[in-house]
Amino acid sequence: MKFLHISDLHIGKKLREADFTEDQIHILNEIISIVDDTKPDGIFIAGDIYDRSVPPASAVNLFDDFLTNLEKRNIMVFIVSGNHDSPERLNFGKEIMGKNSIYISGAFKGEMDRITLSDEYGQVNIYLLPYIKPSIVSNFIKETELDTYEKAVQAVFESAKIDREQRNILVAHQYVTNQGIEPERSDSEVISVGGLDNIDVSVFDPFDYVALGHIHGPQKIGRETVRYCGTPLKYSFSECKHQKSVTCIVITHKNNVEISQIPLHPIRDLRVIKDKLDHLLHDEKYINKNCEDYIHAILTDEEDIYDAIGKLRTVYSNVLILEKENTKTKNNENSKTSASGDVTKRSPMDLFEEFYQNQNNIELNNIQKRILMDLFTELGGEAE
Repeated sequence: MKFLHISDLHIGKKLREADFTEDQIHILNEIISIVDDTKPDGIFIAGDIYDRSVPPASAVNLFDDFLTNLEKRNIMVFIVSGNHDSPERLNFGKEIMGKNSIYISGAFKGEMDRITLSDEYGQVNIYLLPYIKPSIVSNFIKETELDTYEKAVQAVFESAKIDREQRNILVAHQYVTNQGIEPERSDSEVISVGGLDNIDVSVFDPFDYVALGHIHGPQKIGRETVRYCGTPLKYSFSECKHQKSVTCIVITHKNNVEISQIPLHPIRDLRVIKDKLDHLLHDEKYINKNCEDYIHAILTDEEDIYDAIGKLRTVYSNVLILEKENTKTKNNENSKTSASGDVTKRSPMDLFEEFYQNQNNIELNNIQKRILMDLFTELGGEAE
């Protein structure tokens, strides 16, 4: 059997002022094209369908269109909720959709949903585990203390009485580690402080393949068959080096899983560009690319530039972040961040001089001092 594995669609996502709707329409249509090319039996969607628990109507309509396109192609769909989703909202119409081979596990009800399929090699059991916390599982499994995510997930697996002789696949949205080694993470992910939500990969031994969501970079955890597929789009500038893809798995007989990745091609990339303004506006190594990409620009000019972001946007229409990096902004480890001494005994001029030097790593020149002295005097204060 062949399956595609995607997750963390984050439909409705915005990055600063950028609305990703057009980008998401494009990438979901590309996934449909991959479905047409590869002709899988089903597709796993491992959580974080939406970017927030109450998604806008446009996001719901976009996902509805995506599911409709899959259903028209007679593709089975297996969906679990993620930490960004509302389990109850995602569960809406679950029974009706299940009759059309769209299986949704939004809210945990005490046990995992299991869908059993058959092929020439026998049965394949697909288990759906929505995003869970110990407090949720404790409502249903009371025999033992479930004070960690790992214990909670382990208790769910034990109660399912999984037959290890059969082929078993799990779709889940959790934070999985390998003997304390954490997966590579991005700024756009939300992970609990202190790593209390981690689950060791050994807990997933009953499964031939584990289709994970939650981490935005595609990667294996421990073994090749426990995988995060990553997001279909880049959602933070920390993901600039990611190659987004769809994971394709083919499972034949027991313990035989072939894995490949099919690249995705966004209409706009996320890029960091760094140089002097004049170079960024005219150098071919920068502008000989898609100028519609989402840009984090870092200017290295020493002098102040009026309306730098406006000038940049004459070439790069989607500049989202603008920073300066030069000798003035490089604070050494011993730089002060607040005024020293008793500020009540210091003059406004003295305080401003210290503030200026802390911010720019250079002192006020004589002309600047003279201008400030005149300003303080005009405002009725004492400069000295």
